[in-house]
Amino acid sequence: MSALSDDWRADLDEVDAALIDDYQSGFPVEAHPFRAVAADLGIDEADALDRVRRLREQGIFRRFGAVLNPPVIGSSTLAAVSAPEDRFDEVAEVINGYRQVNHNYRRDHEWNMWFVVTAGSRETRDRILSEIEERTGCEVLNLPMLTDYYIDLEFPVMNEDRFARESLEQTAVSATRISENATGNLSDLDARLLVEIQDGFPLSKTPYADVAERIDADTDDVVAAIERLVDGGCIKRIGCIVNHVVTGFRNNCMVVWDVPDDELDARGEKVGSLPYVTLCYHRPRRPEQDWPYNLFTMIHGREADAVDEKIDELAADYLPFDHERLYSTETLKQTGAQYEELVSSDE
Repeated sequence: MSALSDDWRADLDEVDAALIDDYQSGFPVEAHPFRAVAADLGIDEADALDRVRRLREQGIFRRFGAVLNPPVIGSSTLAAVSAPEDRFDEVAEVINGYRQVNHNYRRDHEWNMWFVVTAGSRETRDRILSEIEERTGCEVLNLPMLTDYYIDLEFPVMNEDRFARESLEQTAVSATRISENATGNLSDLDARLLVEIQDGFPLSKTPYADVAERIDADTDDVVAAIERLVDGGCIKRIGCIVNHVVTGFRNNCMVVWDVPDDELDARGEKVGSLPYVTLCYHRPRRPEQDWPYNLFTMIHGREADAVDEKIDELAADYLPFDHERLYSTETLKQTGAQYEELVSSDE
């Protein structure tokens, strides 16, 4: 995490605040992006760059770079196992050993370990799940995303809001179907670029030129490719990725709902538009594994009580159906999605 105290705002000024809340997305894609940001903030280019570096070193920013969209680039799934407590660490070590596992959390539930597998193809993804079952002896609950109603972990943190996006208004959303066999239709340049930037851009005055040099490409071609990948949905946003845990949002709950299938899209779109819902999506039921739930929502808050309050509101006003609340109790792994197999036959 970070050594930051609860008073993490103490040494930040108004310019820092603007960087933190206003540049989580929409970072300029041009030759000198920090020059453009500096002009907007009324400071010079070197100061803008130094501030982002400092906020990264303090742990307020996880990284500066692109947020990739795994279901569009390749094949991604949310999976879970029920790890015996006396083997919990052993099972976590096996799962976390896969570079394609980019998130892993302990949750307060019978299915107590939840992780995301992201790969360049469905075949690679499913092979990894099979290996995890074989190596751990734990049955895997495989829950690929089928419909995206709303997914965005971009929210203001320089405030006293009790839950993420409290001060924001409702968002327009729509149901977006997700294919498990997505490949992204990537060119060779696209693939090499995504692999290079998956852990972030260089913190320099010319990050896109630096990336171009690393992948032996022309800077203009890299800039055009980034813009194309954003327009095509392979990149969700470009900016400074905030560590919402360090900045106070330490409580989150994944709530799973048993919604009638004929009401799913209407309910999902309505709930996804609510300002306090940070994630909302449809995943398959698995009745053969005693998993009847098909709608997933996430709420992030500074206090557990605030999160529960909003879940109660969801259940009372929007989703009057059976549900379970799976609180995250421990982060076991958290990295960006890894896509080396996009440019290599060695998976």
